[in-house]
Amino acid sequence: MLISKVLDNKRKALIAVAFAGWLTVLGCSIDVKNGQNGETSKVDIQTPVGGIHVNEAADIRDTGLPAYPGARIKEKSHDGDSKSANVNLSSMGFGLKVVALEYESDDPPDKIMAFYRDKLKKYGDVLQCRTTKHGGDVDADYHGSESGSKPVTCKGDGGRVIELKVGTENNQHIVSVEPEGKGTDFAVVLVQIHGKDTI
Repeated sequence: MLISKVLDNKRKALIAVAFAGWLTVLGCSIDVKNGQNGETSKVDIQTPVGGIHVNEAADIRDTGLPAYPGARIKEKSHDGDSKSANVNLSSMGFGLKVVALEYESDDPPDKIMAFYRDKLKKYGDVLQCRTTKHGGDVDADYHGSESGSKPVTCKGDGGRVIELKVGTENNQHIVSVEPEGKGTDFAVVLVQIHGKDTI
């Protein structure tokens, strides 16, 4: 699903902890907060050259979009991967913010798409794409403000997942919708990238 595509929490957390261990020698601070069951739910690493902040308790408001009425945040997967994340990476001259939440609803995909198409309009023209999996159509490479200001495009392969996208390559709002049984699985995502020239 999308969260796994955008951020593999367990692997990224292990890499971040190993990286943080190395960076402590350079004078950085590390703050790890655990959830109710002892699992890591928030990691903040601050170094002289930047920071990494990962929070599994993402807030839908941080995407700039509302939650679909009656939708339920998806439970963690059987291997403990969270279905929401708020990730901020910053360094001298570069920044990345990804906020992603996965939901489930008993309503059909068309109803959810109509709701979000209306909400996404405030960010520009809404593009509808098809792909085989959540997140398969996210292109978030940073190549400077000029190329990053290009409107989002469809790069998917025509699968059963529908993605509503709006914005530019450096500032995207995405809603990914997939039929699931009699209901729908969907994800709401914000991807923002900036460099020195866009700060």
